[in-house]
Amino acid sequence: MSLVTLLNISHGFSGKTLFQDVRLQVAPGDRVGLVGPNGSGKTTFLKLIMGQVSPDTGEVRINKGSRLGYLPQDIHETMTGTILQSLLHTVPGRGRLIEELSRTEQALEKNIETEKEVILAGHLAEIHQETADLDKQFPPHEAEKILLGLGFTPDDFEKPISSLSGGWKMRAALARLLYRKPELLLLDEPTNHLDIPSVRWFEEYLQDYAGAMLLVCHDRDFLNRQVNRILSLEPEGLRGYSGNYDFYLKARDEENRILDAKARNQEQKIREAKRFITRFKAKATKARQAQSKIKLIEKMALVETHQKQKTIRFSFPTVSRSGRDVLNIQKLTKGFDTSPLYRDLQLTVQRGDRIAIIGPNGSGKTTLLRMVAGEVSPDQGKVALGHGVTMSYYAQHHSEMLDPGKTILEEVYQVIPHESMSFVRGVCGAFLFSGSDVDKSISILSGGEKARVSLAKILVKPGNLLVMDEPTNHLDIISSEILINALSEFNGTLLFVSHNQAFAGRLARKIWDIREEKIVEYPGSLYEYYDYLSAMDDSPLPDGRGETGAEEASDRLDPDKAKSRKMLRKEKAEKRLKINETLKPIKEKLLGLEKRIDELETRKDELEKELAHPDIFKDKERSLPLLAEYGKVKRKLEGLMGRWEYQQETLDAAKEELGLPEE
Repeated sequence: MSLVTLLNISHGFSGKTLFQDVRLQVAPGDRVGLVGPNGSGKTTFLKLIMGQVSPDTGEVRINKGSRLGYLPQDIHETMTGTILQSLLHTVPGRGRLIEELSRTEQALEKNIETEKEVILAGHLAEIHQETADLDKQFPPHEAEKILLGLGFTPDDFEKPISSLSGGWKMRAALARLLYRKPELLLLDEPTNHLDIPSVRWFEEYLQDYAGAMLLVCHDRDFLNRQVNRILSLEPEGLRGYSGNYDFYLKARDEENRILDAKARNQEQKIREAKRFITRFKAKATKARQAQSKIKLIEKMALVETHQKQKTIRFSFPTVSRSGRDVLNIQKLTKGFDTSPLYRDLQLTVQRGDRIAIIGPNGSGKTTLLRMVAGEVSPDQGKVALGHGVTMSYYAQHHSEMLDPGKTILEEVYQVIPHESMSFVRGVCGAFLFSGSDVDKSISILSGGEKARVSLAKILVKPGNLLVMDEPTNHLDIISSEILINALSEFNGTLLFVSHNQAFAGRLARKIWDIREEKIVEYPGSLYEYYDYLSAMDDSPLPDGRGETGAEEASDRLDPDKAKSRKMLRKEKAEKRLKINETLKPIKEKLLGLEKRIDELETRKDELEKELAHPDIFKDKERSLPLLAEYGKVKRKLEGLMGRWEYQQETLDAAKEELGLPEE
């Protein structure tokens, strides 16, 4: 049985064909990922299934009685009532029962001790039974559980849904969808408005979801763990592949390799046949063979290789080396409307750090980045950039930082006015703006196009500190992966916020988790932090390192193995924290001493150059102070070197005690 069947669907828009003669079946339990570049028609495909868009030709058939649930990228419907009520009333039939219950109770009050009383009482009992049956299928506590998982608090349950911001309304819409438990979920970028904690919960929820799913998502890790089949919108049409996104990439590469080899082989045969024809067509004894080869070429079906999809292409240029301390946050306090976000933060970003800031929405992640960028001032404390630090800031509201009156070319050119227009056009071309596209006004660009313009501006002149707020928003999965790869090779320092687990998981080497008005610093990757949290709160979490659930399934069958694995993760996490707590203060002292030693050695070199001048000792007023300062600097250096050696010995001893190998 198929939940949805597409029969020879064709559809186009503005003269562009998106789908041609598409045939597809989605069966119960299918978990399908829909992929393709921005503009290829992923959202349109979902709307065709939902009946919100009519195909030019063909038919969409929905199995009778099958319930479909659709989460679009943006919510336009009006939702009324409180947040919890909006979930409870979304269940088919519950609203009717509530109204009928109210009418029957009122009628019963008016007909006490009448002939109708028995009939109404019996009907009331039937309504209560129906309500009880519905509550068993859709228990109210399940609605509360879903809301809590998506980041709402119990205090939010009775708030009017109309009072929510756009992002929280999207969460409420997702909660309504999950609570209804449709047979087929159609999800269009469902993680866009979620934070990392909610994404983790949502991922767990979907792994246990019994229904079918059609998912569009630019988070590679999330997609890999949720689907077992890929539909890809390729230049040659809609293609289907078994396996997750990684399997699709391998299969697609293998297809390309085989087709390219066939095409090369065919080209070689055609060349050889043409040479034979040219050489022997006039020779009587070979004429028949030459004619045969001509017919062979004419009948030959040419091997068509896959057309390459256009993708952004860039790599960050090498940036200048900053000082060791890139950013110092000292006694920082910030809040809004008497509600504190954090108090007395003491944090340091060091050269080469790659830090992911995580925490629930509203915890102050973006605010912290805006304070680093100088857009917002702290209530108390200060944020200071270190020596030789130049910063590039990619804001979540990047579109507001672009001039709507400028063209794409003008917007990028203003960053590098010393470069030629041909160079700037080349940069724009790398971000898929070619030809007359570069003359488009910023005001008419889509969200994805504005994101690419903002990335282009950073690329042409990056600082050695990149501060990025949700940089993968509005990017498709291919562009997100290209950005991740480029940042992996970036030689500067990276501080970012991202709900994209693939982005944070592959780039972060340190985690700042905002919780309870402070920031917990964890010295490891996102998935190592997941392991730590899992061990601490006893909740299983996906590890994100290419696993597809086999480990979790094995653990469910063997509880002792699961317990052993959890204990091992806990031990590793605790050891990592102990190492950090022990070594961090020693390393900070060493860094401080090295910074002071560098300054004094620089001054010592300057003094030696001045004292080496042949005429310096002829002027005692100049030479005596220089000699005195030189002696003072040497004594300070000797003292600092002694302290540095002591701290280095302390560090070596601490490493030996912790059982760490020598570096």
